[in-house]
Amino acid sequence: MLLWSSRLFSLIIHYPLRHTCTFASAKKPWWNLGSSAATVFSRTLTSMEPKDTEVTNTTSSPLPTFTEVSADLQSPAAAQAPNVNTEMPAVGLLPGETVVKEGRANILYPNANEVFYNPVQEFNRDLTCAVITEFARDVLAQRGVKLVVPGEKEKVVVSLSEEKNEADSQMEEENGAEEPAVTATVGEKCDTGLRVLEGLAASGLRSVRFALEVPGLKSITANDFSHKAAALIARNAQYNRVSHLLEASCKDASLLMYEMRGKKDRYDVIDLDPYGSPSCFLDAAVQAVSEGGLLCITCTDMAVMAGKRGETCYSKYGSVSIKSKYCHEMALRIILHSLDQRAAVYQRYIQPLLSVSVDFYIRVFVRVFTGQAKVKNSASKQALVYNCVGCGSFHLQSMGKRIDNGKNMKYSAATGPPVGRECEHCGQRHQLGGPLWAEPIHDSSFVHKVLSAVSGNPSRFGTTKRIEGMLSMVTEELEDVPFYYTVDGLSSTIHCNTPPLLQFRSALLHAGYRVSLTHACKNAIKTDAPPSVIWDIMRCWEKVNPVRREKLSETSPAFRILSTEAKLEACFTVRNDANPQSRKRHLTRFQENPQAYWGPKARAKAW
Repeated sequence: MLLWSSRLFSLIIHYPLRHTCTFASAKKPWWNLGSSAATVFSRTLTSMEPKDTEVTNTTSSPLPTFTEVSADLQSPAAAQAPNVNTEMPAVGLLPGETVVKEGRANILYPNANEVFYNPVQEFNRDLTCAVITEFARDVLAQRGVKLVVPGEKEKVVVSLSEEKNEADSQMEEENGAEEPAVTATVGEKCDTGLRVLEGLAASGLRSVRFALEVPGLKSITANDFSHKAAALIARNAQYNRVSHLLEASCKDASLLMYEMRGKKDRYDVIDLDPYGSPSCFLDAAVQAVSEGGLLCITCTDMAVMAGKRGETCYSKYGSVSIKSKYCHEMALRIILHSLDQRAAVYQRYIQPLLSVSVDFYIRVFVRVFTGQAKVKNSASKQALVYNCVGCGSFHLQSMGKRIDNGKNMKYSAATGPPVGRECEHCGQRHQLGGPLWAEPIHDSSFVHKVLSAVSGNPSRFGTTKRIEGMLSMVTEELEDVPFYYTVDGLSSTIHCNTPPLLQFRSALLHAGYRVSLTHACKNAIKTDAPPSVIWDIMRCWEKVNPVRREKLSETSPAFRILSTEAKLEACFTVRNDANPQSRKRHLTRFQENPQAYWGPKARAKAW
């Protein structure tokens, strides 16, 4: 027989949780919240036949008391933290609730609501924890704080040179090579640490994981506009014993960020992971983040950003998307353009650290700085793209021009266009897209730090192999080459067999051009070779694998391209440097679909 016990906890929205002794009627539902507080019942179930599972549902199996599971919920670092309250009131499970374990967090979900938990997004959350950890390591090192990450045995970031030069040794002797006196561990509040905001927290899973897995944090604000979601966040904070670090908030995310625009109030890290487009939050976000702070932005409206709804994309991001083979990288450059444009209004500019296209969404990590002189470079960082609808050749047109004279920078209008009325290769028309970000979308040195940390501590995350494979490809990408060609797309244009990837890469290398793969598309290449060289290589390949030209229409792109003689004699002998390390090591670069119907879930209705 089940024994029920109910207690009342007053959850003060946007302020740290406090235990009260006020009781309410058992008939009143726990999610009935006032404007400033939420009344929650905590119920504990006991049973004669306990059952140990990682996912527990009260409708099908008995639940252990909070005291029985507290040892599993508390991380070793949190147990050693002096300010962790180990005598926090017990938070039990309500009927129908499910406990989901991810990373070090154990999260309560009402009625097994799949809207609030998508296991495919674990990669997103793991990657975010890894990025914020390295960002905190860099920032807090300047404040004399050393991070202690569970599982790390040695210092992760090492010098690229094996031997120190005399100047470095002398500088270490002068400044002292002592380790920072202050250390920060996970689950422990760091007085000089980072202030984090999760603007759209839902259940609070991401914020709880920050508290349990990312050291060097001063506070975490988990905000959601829904009163019910905010109450659930507060319960999850208590359930995971991180209420000393995590506070629940129930406000409009934009309003909350606008209220924190003051220089002393800004957040060091702002994470926005909305359902759909984040466009309505970007203006507030670029103002509410601190100097040199980190913005973590997710976009799931890929149909809009990948060219299906170009007019809608312009209304949201100030850029026209077009249908193309490189649509996923174009989406990344569109959101970076939008962030930089909105930041420039307030004399601020962005520095991309990492930009990835994953599954059904894109994710960017950028730092925001203030500087009137640097903001003037913004126009020259944006570009329009001319894309041929026939053969897929593309050309970029910069929005501005800057010349460095040494002492100062000279700015002028850009000249163009880079193409004629018709494509020189196939005679078809061009589509115009953009403006979009034309500068590098990654910071190679920072990505190497994250990759080194993840590889050196493989047990920290559940998706370590995929993170390692993804970041390895990112480090191999050509930084100064926007967009890419797909080998099967080139072959489809002229209706010939697809050349092997290594042979095609070797042909470009033999011709004297640089080439790399891209994380955004499996069978694609990035190269600094002009379209004329690309099509010359395809013409040479077609000679070895001939096409029945009598079946080609005289107005088709294939006929026009193959009717022109190649000026370059391509060599398809495979070179040793044609195969990148990520491919040689068989890293998990593009994983298979993890499960059926694994994409984005339906929008929440009851919440």
